Amino acid sequence: MTAAAPRTRPASTTEQPTPAPVVAGSETDSGRTDEAPGVGWAHATDPELSGVEATAFIRAAHDGSATTVPVRRNGGPFHLNQKRSHGGWARISVLSSMCAPLGGDRLALDITVEEHAKLEVTTSAATIALPGATAAPATYDVRLAVADQAMLTWLPKPLISTQGSTLHQTCTVDLAPTAAVIVREEQLLGRIPEPPGHLTTRLTVHRDGRPVLDQHASYGGTAPAWDGPAVLGGYRATGQLLVVDPCLATDHPPVLFGDDPGRGHAVLTPLARHPAYLATAAGRGLHDIGELLDAALEHIRNMGTGPQSEPQVRT
Repeated sequence: MTAAAPRTRPASTTEQPTPAPVVAGSETDSGRTDEAPGVGWAHATDPELSGVEATAFIRAAHDGSATTVPVRRNGGPFHLNQKRSHGGWARISVLSSMCAPLGGDRLALDITVEEHAKLEVTTSAATIALPGATAAPATYDVRLAVADQAMLTWLPKPLISTQGSTLHQTCTVDLAPTAAVIVREEQLLGRIPEPPGHLTTRLTVHRDGRPVLDQHASYGGTAPAWDGPAVLGGYRATGQLLVVDPCLATDHPPVLFGDDPGRGHAVLTPLARHPAYLATAAGRGLHDIGELLDAALEHIRNMGTGPQSEPQVRT
């Protein structure tokens, strides 16, 4: 998320801001009464707690004829904008209303797709991790839950790790047996010509309660050998594409993409015991990463799927 407006704090470090009224049925009403407030300011004088703590909620459901979004609750920097539906898919764009994530921020995005619903979630601009007033790391947790016969695409714009920042990002995916999902993430390590901050990412996937993938990566800062030949070498951009679809064939071998070592490579690998594929890319910049992941997704679309002509995946 890029900076849409500077963040402001209450005049007193001990006084909490007055929350805006919530109107039943509005985009700020989640229908739940057991949730913590969507956003809160920690004590500004505490170097370990200073920052924004916020969670935004999205819930998509199928009403028998179309996908609706009965829950769309903003929080902190997250402003959830519902776009026009397309091809039976509900579409949400996550906008930013302040600079985030900064050091000390604790941000989360919680997305649930109920049975037979189809939801596409994107972000309006790149997410830029910046240093804050505290040395404490920022955290950004994305939680995706997809029910049977439902589909979700999570397609955020790239994450940029800037010099002096520390960000721990996680994406947790919980799938029902017949759910389908696309998760695409891209990271740029440092803005030219600066070195990156410290970035850790973790992608964890469960399907029908069974583990599918648990991948952890660490770049910049104190991460050991992250720019060595066994990890990124001279590249400064990386990305992942996860596709899980019950219609996918599972007997395809790994595929390598990228003919020019100067621009980067990607490898597409089937995941054991599940109709799932993971593409991992490393390249010199976001343009190269985008082309590599596009090629991997097109390859998945062209795979044989048994009785159906093509997989259900969508971007």
